[in-house]
Amino acid sequence: MIELSASEIADATGGTLVGLDRDVRVTGSVTTDSREVAAGDCFVAIAGENIDGHRFVDVAAHAGAAVIIAEQDVEAPHVRVESTITALGWLAREVLARLREGGDLTVIGVTGSSGKTTTKDLLGAALSEFAPTVFPVASFNNDIGMPLTALRCDENTRYLVSEMGASAPGELTRLTSIAPLDIAIVLMVGHAHVGGFGSLADVATAKSELVQGLPAGARAILNADDERVATMAGVAKHADGSALDASQIRYFSATNALNDRPGLAATDVTLDPLGRATFTTAGATLTLPITGAHHVNNALAALSAVDALGLDVARAARAIEAAKISPHRMALTERSDGITILDDAYNANPESMRAAIEVLAKLPAKRRIALLGTMLEMGGEADEQHREVGKAAAQAGLDWVICVAADPIGAGVRAVAGTEVRANAVQTNDEALDLLTPELTEGDTLLIKGSNGAGLWSVADRLATEKDCGA
Repeated sequence: MIELSASEIADATGGTLVGLDRDVRVTGSVTTDSREVAAGDCFVAIAGENIDGHRFVDVAAHAGAAVIIAEQDVEAPHVRVESTITALGWLAREVLARLREGGDLTVIGVTGSSGKTTTKDLLGAALSEFAPTVFPVASFNNDIGMPLTALRCDENTRYLVSEMGASAPGELTRLTSIAPLDIAIVLMVGHAHVGGFGSLADVATAKSELVQGLPAGARAILNADDERVATMAGVAKHADGSALDASQIRYFSATNALNDRPGLAATDVTLDPLGRATFTTAGATLTLPITGAHHVNNALAALSAVDALGLDVARAARAIEAAKISPHRMALTERSDGITILDDAYNANPESMRAAIEVLAKLPAKRRIALLGTMLEMGGEADEQHREVGKAAAQAGLDWVICVAADPIGAGVRAVAGTEVRANAVQTNDEALDLLTPELTEGDTLLIKGSNGAGLWSVADRLATEKDCGA
């Protein structure tokens, strides 16, 4: 972060100095984790659902925190605010505004029901090839993670890639008010968090917030393969309410659906035996470092931003080929005992479930097994959407489906007439391991996928490293 004094932080956050010298300066980072505090840092005490950061103010102070931001009475000198989460956002907004005024910072925002994290990984790798770039670790895309990412920017930062998630209307508007976008990318509209919105139409309306209220000169990049996204061109507007000019809107397509609209399309798409896509766009041919044809659109979105910035797409493509992808996202592990683990356990919604099942169905294997957990935040559609996933698994011809705390998936498998797919339902991850471990054998390929709250990533971690299980 740029250096700021305690008084400047108080002004930015609407806070009050309590026992804190106004001239004390933050020379380090901003963090919400007291274990990460170093001398000169700013510690923001967040009162979370499970852990209250105010309990660790003394730890942060002893570690050398120059400024502590708190919303409760604490003994250490601090900046007192009404809400530390709000204050974190306002602090990020102030830092970004100063960097825009004094330098050449470009902010790119990415949203969508699926693919945000992979796209920001690919785009972050691509832009880092050209200039200092900040992009989120893991999936920092909410009203805590997004500002923390922004606060990593300093005077040397040329590009900020901001992953922006939303589980309710208005959230993207709030995030873009903190980090106004020069380029807004919308990937797709799906059932993720539909329980917080009500319907797919409501999800689309919320996602369209990303392309509204844009600064002058900003651009929108939209998925031509998703009609709900493509039609957002009609509501894309500047902060003053004026519509974006047609030249400020670009599209991307993995299915050659541009229909004379400006943008990037993928041609000559092929998959290698491990499901990794190779394709050509803008004269560059690249092979993705991640399994699944559905990631072609994520890569196109990233390259579209590169192209819009006037950078070399071919050079960016080489960087994307070497990109490091966040954990638990279509991570393929070929174990020494001949068992292959496809770990996509970070999160799940109906669209990404079906995409992962399609990938599994095309991978070489003696048996194709899917360990599927619950999809959270589905609202009243939960049972139906889980059953549809089960049907998709059966129709894809998988050999075995194990559902964890998601019985309707198993019911969906059994509902497909004539299916020979084995279906088991268990209630815990430990039960799933007990069932799987003695039966996995050489030649099996196992997909593991569920919402983050299902915790199947822990099963994936164990199975991806365990060498002595199976027959």
